[in-house]
Amino acid sequence: MFETNPTVLTTLTLVGLMALTVIASCSSIAPLPPQTLDGHKPLVIAHRGASGYLPENTLEAYQRAIDLGADAIELDLISTKDGALIASHYPNLAINTDVANRPEFASRKRENLPIDGEKQSGWLAHDFTLAEIKTLGVVATDPERPQQYNGKFKIVALQEVIDLVKAESNRLGRSIAVYPETKNPTYHRDLGLPLEDKLISAIHSAGWNSKTAPIFVQSFEPSSLKEMRAKGLKVRMVQLIDAGGYDLKTGGITYAPPFHRPYDWEKSGDQRLFRDMVTPAGLAEIKTYADGIGPWKPYIVPVKGQLDAVGNLKDINGDGKIDLRDASTQDPTPLINDAHKLGLFVHAFTFRNENRNLAHSYLGEPHAEYLQFFRLGVDGVFSEFPDTAITAR
Repeated sequence: MFETNPTVLTTLTLVGLMALTVIASCSSIAPLPPQTLDGHKPLVIAHRGASGYLPENTLEAYQRAIDLGADAIELDLISTKDGALIASHYPNLAINTDVANRPEFASRKRENLPIDGEKQSGWLAHDFTLAEIKTLGVVATDPERPQQYNGKFKIVALQEVIDLVKAESNRLGRSIAVYPETKNPTYHRDLGLPLEDKLISAIHSAGWNSKTAPIFVQSFEPSSLKEMRAKGLKVRMVQLIDAGGYDLKTGGITYAPPFHRPYDWEKSGDQRLFRDMVTPAGLAEIKTYADGIGPWKPYIVPVKGQLDAVGNLKDINGDGKIDLRDASTQDPTPLINDAHKLGLFVHAFTFRNENRNLAHSYLGEPHAEYLQFFRLGVDGVFSEFPDTAITAR
């Protein structure tokens, strides 16, 4: 566990990296076993592919992640008008494609349409067939990441990802897993385009309906996972646990809509929040239908800013704004241990290299963040830079 003192943190990080180098160079010294649930090394899960380098959820981003050594390829699943499952984090194609520049689709733009209670304007995937979506170019969703690939890659269907992973697993002689998420499942169900049956069918066709198959199925909505389990899906399932944001004054987590609770809970009137999932009772409930949890990182390692004499947050790095770069890591929570006691594995999200995505305690060094979580016993990490995660591991 790292102390919050930056000097101590830096020293421990350097010592840890030096120790790893010595161990790697001396065959007579065996590294300590990981503190993971199964004793195996933690998984590196490429979040939407190697999305730190290439536009997310594209075949090229998945291929890059495989080339960099990722253990699993994570993708979000939404539905087209004709019921095809495609890889996209956003039902609104205005966010991640060049559809706004395509005059032939101008008439399909919608205004103020609620998606999980959040009103959006744009072009929705369920108004397009797969063939139409295949004419669009994918664009980077993070303006501070490479933009030179915008429009060059296409949205891919689930089956294309399965085919890629099978081919690359055979070519490389190692198992690569697929890690699909049912995205906005209640929203799709209300449209008459349920995701679950299509996903189950694809898994059966791949010959993967078992606990040992190279696939994990994840969702933020418990009802989606429960439905698939009830319909005979035997693969490893993961309950994702989200939140609204950081409360840097208290070191806590905020719960603002639409990230305060799963949308199926919201629609059914269940007033619990995501934080109720990480209690002992919440974890025990998850254990009845899932095999693991995917929590946001501060559920494991909280972060907190520094306050001045009148209670205002300090701008530690002097850049004129208060954000994660001005926060220090706090003592870890018992979440990993609590989950492991119930037999639940823990895959934490999302790890990114940029300094703006790192707490001040890590001093701009992404390896330091990975090392802290690996030493705490996390079973896997969702990373947008899988090569960095593998180096730290």
